[in-house]
Amino acid sequence: MAGFESTTTGRFSTDRRHLDRKRREFLRKLREVSETSGDGERNVMLYAMKPPHGAIWVDDVQGFMAAQHELKGDKLDLIIHSQGGSSEAAEQIVSYLRQKYSHIRVIVPLYAMSAATMIACAADEIVMGRQSALGPIDPQFLTATGPMPAHAIVQEFQIALEQIKADPKTAAFWVPKLSVLPHGHYAHALAALDRASNLVEQWLSRYAKLPPEKATQIAKWLASSQHGSHGKPISVVEAAASGLKIKILEEDQGLQDLVLAIFHATMMTFESTPCVKFVENHLGRGFYQLFQFPPGQPQQQTPPSV
Repeated sequence: MAGFESTTTGRFSTDRRHLDRKRREFLRKLREVSETSGDGERNVMLYAMKPPHGAIWVDDVQGFMAAQHELKGDKLDLIIHSQGGSSEAAEQIVSYLRQKYSHIRVIVPLYAMSAATMIACAADEIVMGRQSALGPIDPQFLTATGPMPAHAIVQEFQIALEQIKADPKTAAFWVPKLSVLPHGHYAHALAALDRASNLVEQWLSRYAKLPPEKATQIAKWLASSQHGSHGKPISVVEAAASGLKIKILEEDQGLQDLVLAIFHATMMTFESTPCVKFVENHLGRGFYQLFQFPPGQPQQQTPPSV
């Protein structure tokens, strides 16, 4: 993506190294806790990004490939912090991870929205804190006026059609308004909503082992317009009530302490460095994406290649 650069190295500038050390220390401890708790050997990955510059994107599959290198075992704890991104990228990430792992536990310390919710629905189990949130899975499209949820596009076209049928004179208002959208956007929005719902339905049935009718019900609910907003947070209470397999983070104090420590160290990294996204494993290896400042603005040192 323009304005970014990526590397598979590990450290930022000298005065930021302690952030990397602490974050990786907590990731290693989470793996050790899982191993000694009788849950078997589990790999740990952190998939986090800082909006608005970090989002789930197709290139992230390469990040997971870098983080997967040298890992053994078929169980994974995946900590996700993301406001979402490309549903197509989410599909590719899920395909890659499910080829590697027979059991995946997705852990959401604060939020995993939109495409990140889709990834969470491909897990065997979702772990959420009482303050954590998932989100609706209706895809967003870039338009001349900015990002627009698929439901908004569909609803606007449907309202226009109804009003024009009732009063043809309203076409003078609607035609210029809708002409800013590329040809085929309405059909594309409908198809994207159906695809997101169908994918989540398949994943919930296959991986979370939910009954087909329950998987269909949850997928349609997540993709519906009843949430009122693409960014509407779906709480742990709502998620559990829908039938999703949810484990409450606070019910395991040791797990909660480590997950929150990882999350806070991650937020400090985002605030103190140019990093806007990374996929990192418990060995401290992975993929890092840095924001590139416009010319003339001071930049922090970027990590060297190793």
